[in-house]
Amino acid sequence: MSEKRCYTVKEVQEILDISRPTVYALLKKKEFRWIQLDGGKYRISKKSFDDWLDNQPE
Repeated sequence: MSEKRCYTVKEVQEILDISRPTVYALLKKKEFRWIQLDGGKYRISKKSFDDWLDNQPE
């Protein structure tokens, strides 16, 4: 099975322990790469998100 390349909004929400609106605020600020699918669903680039997360202050 191939490695997962995208996260869902819910997965990002769980990883960061933040609210759904906060995830959408990060998407709006273009903190990492994402796409919007038909039906309004978002997919966040795993690589872009992981790189962003690795560079956040602790």
